[in-house]
Amino acid sequence: MSPRVRRRRGRTRRPPVSRRTRRQSRRRQRADDRLTGFLLAVGLAAALVVVVVNWLLAHWWILILIGALAALAGGGRLYQKQQKARWEAVRAQGLRYGLSQLDALHHSRFEDAVRDLMRRDGCQDATRVGGGGDLGADVKATDPYGRRWVIQCKHRRNGLAGSAVGTPDLQVLNGTARQVHGADIAVIVTNGRVTAPAVAFARQQRLHVVDRHTLAVWASGSRPLWELLRAVPPPRKPTALS
Repeated sequence: MSPRVRRRRGRTRRPPVSRRTRRQSRRRQRADDRLTGFLLAVGLAAALVVVVVNWLLAHWWILILIGALAALAGGGRLYQKQQKARWEAVRAQGLRYGLSQLDALHHSRFEDAVRDLMRRDGCQDATRVGGGGDLGADVKATDPYGRRWVIQCKHRRNGLAGSAVGTPDLQVLNGTARQVHGADIAVIVTNGRVTAPAVAFARQQRLHVVDRHTLAVWASGSRPLWELLRAVPPPRKPTALS
């Protein structure tokens, strides 16, 4: 055997480092770096908190000033909220509409006006629900006597010159007001005309019609609607007003 061959056999090969081992090493290094960075950040934050607390303790009057300013800001917001509630109550009590104003409204705004008039009368939960799928109820409300009102609104841009409210309109209200919406009092309100057959049908079915004349009295005055209608059901539950 030649000397060169013997030298080759005498050499020992180092085991190759696998790629997986190198990747694991790099991952551990990155994890260690992140942990070190996190600990440094926590240490700096703690040091900053200590400095701020010591500074505030040395300048305690600033804490009192901040507390006073916060109390003033909170009191100011509460005062504004109370003032807004008072003005809303005053506005509701003094709400008035003329027929010309109501005639000029869009039909959705007419529903808003009817809702606001019910709130003026003391129905705090009066809500406009008009729109697609309302099932004949444009406004719902509960009066101070506990009676549930369901109102259908029929706005006519031309007032008396517009199309009259007919029996089919009353039939829709009659079919849903009590059975679907649980109404004690079902009303149709219009700034236009109501046909005689519709009025007769309303009487037969215990429905209430607020025509242009009744609407004018209600919207421009201060009497609640139930004082303007005939044969209104008695109070549903005892109240301070009953």
